[in-house]
Amino acid sequence: MNSIYDLTREQMVEAFLAIGEKKFRANQVFEWLYTKNVHDWSQMTNLSKTLQAKLAENFSCDLLEIVEKQVSADGTTKYLLALDDGGLIETVLMIHPYGQSLCVTSQLGCNMACKFCASGLLKKQRNLTSGEMVRQIMTVQNDLNERVSHVVIMGTGEPFDNYDNVMNFIYTINAPKGLAIGARHITVSTCGLVPRIYDFAKEGIQVNLAISLHAPNDDIRNTLMPINKTYPMDQLRAAIKDYIEATNRRVTLEYILLKDVNDDVKYARQLAHYLRGLNVYVNLIPYNAVDEKGFQKSSEDKIQAFKDELLRLHINVTLRKEHGSDIDGACGQLRAKKERRA
Repeated sequence: MNSIYDLTREQMVEAFLAIGEKKFRANQVFEWLYTKNVHDWSQMTNLSKTLQAKLAENFSCDLLEIVEKQVSADGTTKYLLALDDGGLIETVLMIHPYGQSLCVTSQLGCNMACKFCASGLLKKQRNLTSGEMVRQIMTVQNDLNERVSHVVIMGTGEPFDNYDNVMNFIYTINAPKGLAIGARHITVSTCGLVPRIYDFAKEGIQVNLAISLHAPNDDIRNTLMPINKTYPMDQLRAAIKDYIEATNRRVTLEYILLKDVNDDVKYARQLAHYLRGLNVYVNLIPYNAVDEKGFQKSSEDKIQAFKDELLRLHINVTLRKEHGSDIDGACGQLRAKKERRA
């Protein structure tokens, strides 16, 4: 049975018309689901019993099953969720001064094979539907009885490898009479699927774009991220430049600092040269070590020196606050451990 959460507002209207119902009924259901957070047809009290039964025959409105939950001392909560077909995914809630941010997974497994990343410990089995992404938010909100205010699509998987479903997900959670999460409170992260960056520039929505860069040159990026062999850094830079010109939006460059790999100050200089003239800022990320990968976190001194050098060269830079370091912090770790135990 199809999940009602797979439908955007416009698709829901079409689906209701197809089963002989009025457009306004679809709008009522959309508000029940997203504004009132009701996920039981029988509790949608302004719908007739006949319509409730018809909906129950055609659509599921179930949330995801919470299989396991880890809560960090800093309030970060990692959820292991079961999909309807038994697949396991993770979603992570982070507490910030500005609100509650949820890191959403877009694929069951990942094929990008980034050498440092726990998400790729288990290969991609399939894309998630837009509804399975929406249900991650709905499940967490139901568990917390609080609203998620910000969403980052940078959990397991490559969002731009699941482009259509990810865009439907964004349009659903951004809908004014739905979850109404502002476009500027939504961030989508890609490891560098260049054609999709050009597509994303044409969407006309003010969602934030983050690029997982993690290297200052092609030699290092080729060893860390196989995608770079298909779309090397000169092609990636051209796509970023086009995106900025088309949208007038600043782009975030994610850079995980790996001990003795990409953390020397000479690489900060190379990175600054690569970024010169682009409206970007660099988000430096301390590494969450993954046992199977062999990489280590850079020292505090190295991290600070790298940041200081970028600042000296007039590159906007921030250092990401670490979240969930006392639990299975890196994306994919909890799921991989559960799968291995099984």
